[in-house]
Amino acid sequence: MNLLGIETSCDETAAALVEVRDGRMRVRKNIVSSQISIHKKYGGVVPEVAARQHAENVIPVIKKILGKSKPDVIAVTAGPGLATALLVGVEVARTLSYVWGTPLVRVNHIEGHLYANWLTAPRIDAIQLPALVLIISGGHTELVLMKKHGVYQLLGKTLDDAVGECFDKVGKMVGLSYPAGPQIGALARAGTRNAISLPRPMLEHKNYSFSFAGLKTAVLYHLQKHPLKTRHERADVCASFEQAATDVLVGKTLRAAKEYNARAVIMGGGVSANTYIRESLEVALAREMPKTKFIKPALQYCTDNAAMIAAAGYFHAVKKDFTTWDKLVIDPAWELAV
Repeated sequence: MNLLGIETSCDETAAALVEVRDGRMRVRKNIVSSQISIHKKYGGVVPEVAARQHAENVIPVIKKILGKSKPDVIAVTAGPGLATALLVGVEVARTLSYVWGTPLVRVNHIEGHLYANWLTAPRIDAIQLPALVLIISGGHTELVLMKKHGVYQLLGKTLDDAVGECFDKVGKMVGLSYPAGPQIGALARAGTRNAISLPRPMLEHKNYSFSFAGLKTAVLYHLQKHPLKTRHERADVCASFEQAATDVLVGKTLRAAKEYNARAVIMGGGVSANTYIRESLEVALAREMPKTKFIKPALQYCTDNAAMIAAAGYFHAVKKDFTTWDKLVIDPAWELAV
């Protein structure tokens, strides 16, 4: 099966061709046309600007992916995301499905981040379920129990800021440009992780909800009392913040994995590219749950891309979970699990 993936949920215009053969996925082509340089001057994504860029880029990107070939299935992100951005990808997918008569699958963007892990798995059946999924991105922080393919139970999510949003806001406070997440990670390596006393919001709560607004505010109050004077002080703030966020993510994930007897713990989302969070969770699992497999996406598939959408689309396609071009709609607030 050859699947064309299309992703336009935020500020990345992406298309990919994924082949599934002999029980394994292979990414044949994967293109991401980034808009970071455009949105950087605004300090964040402007929805109308993003949609306009998608409209200009999506057809050229798909042409580079397909050439003159036609896929067996089209998989497109239908939500969650920015409404105006989602519309661009969905309308293109609808049109191609109508013109070619190609089966069409609507994919949840968060589900795509989850299935990014299957792109580099040795075999499709190599990841054992049930699995605990930690989704961490600019818009989402969720713990989801994946019982089997397509069957999810939401254990907890952020009550305010997502962890990726918090990284960007703290980055702005310390004078970093958008997107700040990778820069914080780089600076943190040169800092002292206990230099500043910061809260671990909701870490001791019995539920699996998250809250990062208080952590962000604590950094703000610290900076108001202690304005940054040196690069080392900036590194200490970044390291202390990253440590606090990591402690919460690792602590709650580990507790959920134990409670639900997860056979695997899976990461997904843009923040899963953070080296310190990845390593900390892997070390904690190896120490306390050595029989539980830790699975993290390849770095090139952590941020938004269309290969992950095609990967998720495959599991819908094998179940004949298709939609017709005239019934495909966007859902900007589409929840993966409730």
